[in-house]
Amino acid sequence: MNQFKNKPKQKVLLAMSGGVDSSVAALFLKKKGYKIYGAFMKNWSDTKNKITGKCAWIEERDYAMKIATKLGITFVTLDFEKEYKKLVVDEMFKKYKAGITPNPDIDCNEKIKFPLLIEAAKKAGINLIATGHYARIKKKGKNYELHRAKDENKDQSYFLYRQNQDELSRTLFPIGNLTKKKVRALARKNGFQNADKKGTVGICFIGKVNLKNFLSKKIKPKIGKILDPEGNVIGKHDGVYFYTIGQRLGPRYGFEIERKDKTTKRMSKWYVSKKDVKTNTLTAAPEGHPILYRKIIMVDNLHLIDETKKEFLKHKRIFSRIRQVGELIPSKISEEKGKIKVILNKAINGVSEGQAIVLYHKTKCLGGGVIGFG
Repeated sequence: MNQFKNKPKQKVLLAMSGGVDSSVAALFLKKKGYKIYGAFMKNWSDTKNKITGKCAWIEERDYAMKIATKLGITFVTLDFEKEYKKLVVDEMFKKYKAGITPNPDIDCNEKIKFPLLIEAAKKAGINLIATGHYARIKKKGKNYELHRAKDENKDQSYFLYRQNQDELSRTLFPIGNLTKKKVRALARKNGFQNADKKGTVGICFIGKVNLKNFLSKKIKPKIGKILDPEGNVIGKHDGVYFYTIGQRLGPRYGFEIERKDKTTKRMSKWYVSKKDVKTNTLTAAPEGHPILYRKIIMVDNLHLIDETKKEFLKHKRIFSRIRQVGELIPSKISEEKGKIKVILNKAINGVSEGQAIVLYHKTKCLGGGVIGFG
């Protein structure tokens, strides 16, 4: 059974970001008869528009307020900046300094967006929240399931794998059955000024930034060696913290790597294959080199949306995904010394410690965990 259904005049607190997705979510909820309260979450005030110099969050809130006014929705601003800096940004710096590549969007959903929005709703006597995420929630018996969106190219279930039963029972994803094309068409039809507004990119609430420059605010550069797979020094870098597994290296990215393909005489594309924080050393390899690929992934901090389904993992056809809308790879799941081991049916590149591996059965998101070392 689809959790999203018409319950006339039931109250819902909708996160309105200023983007087209949450705006159409508001439109959809209104047509379904819900009494909507729009909430803009102020989580970051340091990003500014390079042209106007205006704080980005104020511009985004202006968009949200205009849509709320157009639809006759009560609108509030919720200030969670202190919590966001402590629980997401500070933690992100710590992990990068430890040589781990975190996923702040997942942390934001788990620690800020959903728990704090639900808490704010409860204080206002509202039982439900809603967001403009591309994902679907279905109720099966007493349990709630998270499913991929209809629009696979926009699916955001990867970022939502840490949701729990209580959160899913209180959450609506109104546009989960719509494509992005349909969402924009509905926005145009209803005269929304953000109908063709570009979607946000980069770090959740912070936006697109030069990651190295951003991290350099708290992490000092430290010159180190770049090695090839045989251990030969082929270049220098300015700190392993600033790079992630699978990242491209070369002149275009500020690195001179004097290694040529012996058969074509062309400069090969080189990528980071390993980071050693203790020695501040990067190991790099040319495109296609075996050292870039992994088939076995150890999973830390496993979270299952339905915690009773752990044994289910070992007996069903499971698919794994290591990045948003990345390839869904058939996998076998086993447990080894209390840790979950995922064996992919083929080796893949770009597997980075600290990132998420999310598990699926058909369209259902079962949960996931953090990619461990090894």
